Amino acid sequence: MADRVTRLFALWTVLGVTWAWFVPEHFTWVADGSVRPFGQSLIAVMLGIIMLGMGLTLSPDDFRRVLALPRQVIAGALLQFTVMPLAGFFSAEVWGLAPGLAVGLILVACCPGGTASNVISYLARANVALSVTMTLVSTLAAIVLTPVLTGALGGVWIEIDRVSLFREMVTVVLLPVVAGVALNRFVPGVTRRLTAISPLVSVLFVVLIVSAIVARSKPLIADHAGVLLAAVATLHALGFGLGYLLGKLLRLEEAAARTISIEVGMQNSGLGASLASSPSFARQFALPAQAALAPVPAAISAVMHVLIGSLLASLWHRRPPRED
Repeated sequence: MADRVTRLFALWTVLGVTWAWFVPEHFTWVADGSVRPFGQSLIAVMLGIIMLGMGLTLSPDDFRRVLALPRQVIAGALLQFTVMPLAGFFSAEVWGLAPGLAVGLILVACCPGGTASNVISYLARANVALSVTMTLVSTLAAIVLTPVLTGALGGVWIEIDRVSLFREMVTVVLLPVVAGVALNRFVPGVTRRLTAISPLVSVLFVVLIVSAIVARSKPLIADHAGVLLAAVATLHALGFGLGYLLGKLLRLEEAAARTISIEVGMQNSGLGASLASSPSFARQFALPAQAALAPVPAAISAVMHVLIGSLLASLWHRRPPRED
């Protein structure tokens, strides 16, 4: 039952965002700072729990797979942190985005792949083991690469505090993942009980984070809807398309090329929204109105990439890879 619910991640995301658009007051409490567990922003705590859930599912076998699939994993990681950041910069420039939207789009483009990609890979008859491995590698690499790349590309619009962004990545990504891995290693009994519900919790929290950003930013989204949707669609279309084409050019088999397409095209939008919503990130903007725009691309990205990914999965599911 839980597995079936998790696989409908795309549907829950679309329904949550639609609900937030028409009844925003049902979601604004997630992002307005009124709820601060442990004195921290609720979005940051939710993201930490999502990353903890990811860590709970990791075992030594997952790390060994990196060595077992070196060519595919290296190719996927390189494409993840070249294609998407450059596609984000290109899209922001081509569509002439305002500074807040441009930096927010580049930030989400510099984030690692999201765990929803593992579900889409399964539905697309891609290589699920490679997908899980790539998500792990890109998440760990992002702790350094997301601040560095965001600072380099987003610096065209504003000066990015890379050190502050790195601290955020350590807090909301590295520490929870390490805690999850440690729990899995030393208290497997507790871990088994937690992993029974952690995928559902992760789906719920991602939907809540994205829906809350949409609810809080509804007037801003309405003001920039056309150009914002075009820019985010361009970003993900380039990610999926170039990920697949470059995978084939690297002579990877069909299942691996599909996996890289999905991993490159689908970002951890919840992480992007959390980072862009943090007070330290907002302080980098000269105008509060621009700071308020920064989390919006990540929220739109969450919907856009699951829609494109689900469409590709539907098409590929009807065409089993020839190698199989």
